[in-house]
Amino acid sequence: MAPHLQRSALLSLATLAGLLCAAPLAAAQTQAQKPPRTGADVLAQAPAEHWCDVAPDNLLVMTLPQGRVLIELAERFAPQHVANIRALARNHYWDGLSVLRVQDNYVAQWGDPNDEDATKARPKAGARAKLPAEFSLPLAGLPLTPLRDVDGWAPVAGHVEGFQVAANPQSGRAWLAHCYGVVGAGRGDTVDSSTGAELYAMLTPARGLDLNITVVGRVLQGMHWLAALPRGTGAMGFYASPEQHTTIQHIRLSSSLPEAERPRLQVLRSDSSSWQEWLQTRRQRGGWFVHSPGYVDLCSASAPVREAPPTAQP
Repeated sequence: MAPHLQRSALLSLATLAGLLCAAPLAAAQTQAQKPPRTGADVLAQAPAEHWCDVAPDNLLVMTLPQGRVLIELAERFAPQHVANIRALARNHYWDGLSVLRVQDNYVAQWGDPNDEDATKARPKAGARAKLPAEFSLPLAGLPLTPLRDVDGWAPVAGHVEGFQVAANPQSGRAWLAHCYGVVGAGRGDTVDSSTGAELYAMLTPARGLDLNITVVGRVLQGMHWLAALPRGTGAMGFYASPEQHTTIQHIRLSSSLPEAERPRLQVLRSDSSSWQEWLQTRRQRGGWFVHSPGYVDLCSASAPVREAPPTAQP
């Protein structure tokens, strides 16, 4: 073979080898550059069985002039308070009462502004006048899906049916955590002074309240209506005058509404693989984020909620 032809053949072989080596590398680079799944992707692709319907008897529909707030009751954790709340809702206890306290970076609270005046207080028809504190319940047998991430407030943190739960295996107790949107029952100085008639929703996490107040549920939709209310200027965020109160038009159990008017919500099941995939998208952020913490805390892992699709309606 002539020298110049030999050199040409070697160059051709080298070029071909380069192309063959470049092909898998380019494919690998394309694979690496593929954007990770987002939380929205996970939720959009979650199969129907990974979503759980919210029972109408556990869903409070709170109607304010600004809009509707939907609250899921935590019957497993506070059964006696929930029974009282159901009785109060069925007897229209809150109709015409008020949001009477909005403390910045803390809570929005509603109830009867005259509750401490026996001559003016609204009767709590159908509800028990005294309840035991329901701050925690036994950990044994609880279907807790633990977070692998460390929680600074409890040895164990995780979720039960989407509710944010902390637990202590040493004491054998578990409790609902005071995260954003959590609803609790206001009480006085004694631990058994709450009835469920005076309720509050957390405007920010306040884990120092854990194990000190009975938690009765969580806001699933409409939290922005409470969070956007004007802040009270009185002590502890109470409104200085009744004219500043936001009137509650009514609070009803979804089960008491006509079928066509019932909200139908679903919560992502915390015992599903989609839940674990969704949590991972919170730990490893993509898109706009340039840094991923590799961590998710309990209060930032609130359960995704959606409107039930038409095919899932009964």
